[in-house]
Amino acid sequence: MSPAFGAMEVEHYSKGVLLEPFVHQVGGHSCVLRFNDKTICKPLIQREHQFYETLPTEMRKFTPQYEGVVSVSFEEDEDGNLCLIAYPLNGDHDNLENLDNADCEPKSKLLRWTNKKTMLLENEKISKEWVRQHRKEEKMKSHKLEEEFEWLKKSEVLYYTVEKKGNVSSQFKHHNPWSMKCHQQQLQRMKENAKHRNQYKFILLENLTSRYEVPCVLDLKMGTRQHGDDASEEKKANQIRKCQQSTSAVIGVRVCGMQVYQAGTGQLMFMNKYHGRKLSVQGFKEALYQFFHNGKYLRRELFESVIKKLTELKSVLEKQESYRFYSSSLLIIYDGKERQEVSVDSDPEDLEDLSEESSDESAGAYAYKPTASTVDVRMIDFAHTTCKYYGEDSVVHEGQDTGYVFGLQNLIDIIKEIRDESSE
Repeated sequence: MSPAFGAMEVEHYSKGVLLEPFVHQVGGHSCVLRFNDKTICKPLIQREHQFYETLPTEMRKFTPQYEGVVSVSFEEDEDGNLCLIAYPLNGDHDNLENLDNADCEPKSKLLRWTNKKTMLLENEKISKEWVRQHRKEEKMKSHKLEEEFEWLKKSEVLYYTVEKKGNVSSQFKHHNPWSMKCHQQQLQRMKENAKHRNQYKFILLENLTSRYEVPCVLDLKMGTRQHGDDASEEKKANQIRKCQQSTSAVIGVRVCGMQVYQAGTGQLMFMNKYHGRKLSVQGFKEALYQFFHNGKYLRRELFESVIKKLTELKSVLEKQESYRFYSSSLLIIYDGKERQEVSVDSDPEDLEDLSEESSDESAGAYAYKPTASTVDVRMIDFAHTTCKYYGEDSVVHEGQDTGYVFGLQNLIDIIKEIRDESSE
């Protein structure tokens, strides 16, 4: 328990938040957790934290919004089950409240801390029997997940059927084996260090998927070089090998993970980083095509927005003096929710948003109107980022990050090729 809480009088307490796996994490190895609907958190790495706190203004629209730091600890029950709890840093009790803590679901997950070192569920309607049964179910899922992850590493692409019950987005929980594995690994690391430490700092970031009902997410590892300046010789050699054996060396970008909703079958398709490393340039192009295809048709109305944002990001990065974004990823996100049919003789206001592409696909009495055609393009993961403003860095680079810019230009060119070929 934090000393700040240990010194508190018994009538005072702070609400903590039970953290859950972030089910839309499709790549990376760092554990990303759900704080609430609009906020995620991940272990604080000093270099990444410094990046967010000194972020150039022109880059802010291309990165998640930084929302501060919380302290995270874990509890272990008699069965050995672990859970992670976030609470205010340094006794700043308003910190979590300002993050719309009431957004967390279910509300029984708000925790009360006392100087008795006990953790009490605020919702007293939750019985001990229910909690015991819930933990038993989670344990069974955990064992199954280990088997799934072994399959995940061997399989190139996975398909999970989404149950057609209620809102599609509500069925995402526990469907992404990658996020669940990262969550398990984080818990294990914290458990192993329990004797020495049970307080960890996590940074809070904007949940980029929160605006989408069925997020389709593409995680791209950018640049021709992945190792940081501080990498060991072994790490450096390993990263160089991965780049040389993948599309990173050839076009400066490779697939690190993908999640796509297939409207035709009601399935989620996952592509992992192991498969991404094997792709040729043509295979990379086919993977991009697959990302924009929902199993019924190609989402052509998304191309112009993606190209425009990538081009703008490229222009911004070309002006960033001395920045190097080693091992950083780029996310492309859109809503996979199926389009709704709109009668062409509807009120004009109902049709004003119809794009030219979707109008071309219309057939007689009906045209297709995308329910959410917005696309998000964001840079993430800055654990190995460096620039001249980081005074302690021994290596200072000059000019733009040519490897990252090279990857962006090739990504733009390939998306344009897909767009042009699909319109022929």
